[in-house]
Amino acid sequence: MSQATMQQIIITEPGGVEKLAYESVAIPQPKADEVLVQVHAFGINRPDILQRQGLYPMPKGVTPVPGLEVAGIVSAVGSEVTQFQVGDQVCGLTNGGGYAQYCVVPQSQTLAIPQGLNFVQAAAIPETFFTVWANVFEMGQAKAGETLLVHGGTSGIGTTALMLAKALGLNTFATVGSDEKVHAISHLTTAINYKTQNFEDVIQAATDKAGVDVILDIVGAPYLEQNLNLLRRDGRLVYIAFLGGAKAKEVKLGQIMMKRLTITGSTMRARTTQEKASITQGLKTQVWPLLEQGQCIPMIYKTFNFEQIQDAHAALDTGEHVGKVVVEVKH
Repeated sequence: MSQATMQQIIITEPGGVEKLAYESVAIPQPKADEVLVQVHAFGINRPDILQRQGLYPMPKGVTPVPGLEVAGIVSAVGSEVTQFQVGDQVCGLTNGGGYAQYCVVPQSQTLAIPQGLNFVQAAAIPETFFTVWANVFEMGQAKAGETLLVHGGTSGIGTTALMLAKALGLNTFATVGSDEKVHAISHLTTAINYKTQNFEDVIQAATDKAGVDVILDIVGAPYLEQNLNLLRRDGRLVYIAFLGGAKAKEVKLGQIMMKRLTITGSTMRARTTQEKASITQGLKTQVWPLLEQGQCIPMIYKTFNFEQIQDAHAALDTGEHVGKVVVEVKH
């Protein structure tokens, strides 16, 4: 294979992990405001799984190659790039295309790898940290002294939210699906096995019926009533997925009014370049210092080689993971 070409991973058609395949293509060239990253590791995320299944297509005009976060070495820069140079070690939130040996990333969504972190750890940061920072701390306005409930506490998003919340002075609860997962994150939070316990009852008892200030929810409709019951006055419910259902049959509007509740949510894919740039700066000033102090280091469940992409997706499909699944790319 010549230096001008690279391997990337494509989805041949919607379906299972067997629909992931490799192809040889020309190495992309960065636009004026982009950096070209020689990818040394990339993260696997739930949106990638949904994209593979045909449920979350990339927007028009964006590469259909999956992959939302990468870490590696800058190998070329666009004419307007001022913050990075060839040889810099970086991680970035891509607009797609991360499942490849090289990937272009907007300069405004690229960050220097925090001191002390390796490529695998750095590749596990962008998608989850961008999502958590934007939803919990910007939209959800979570702050020190408040209480946060995270549904799906052992996911990449969940573990990130719990680590950041702990570092920034919040109290937390999390729901998980097994006693093993309760144990896996017991150092971070009060975890509740939703299959054997009613999370609403547990939290009401633990808080003397005071409830929580912010809820980060990936479940959706089935939890709406309990979420509203648990929120304190001026509480915020933030949706980033609805794995359990997208349509709630009944909503207690009076409860929303009486407690002055805010219900909101977002997806990262729909955000503009300017919005993503703003999140990047928030992470750089507020979160990067924590990472360089050794706090909030991503929890890595498993790493796979580039040739094992089907196995990497299968690891996320099972739902057994605690933290992130990352793929290493050798050069």
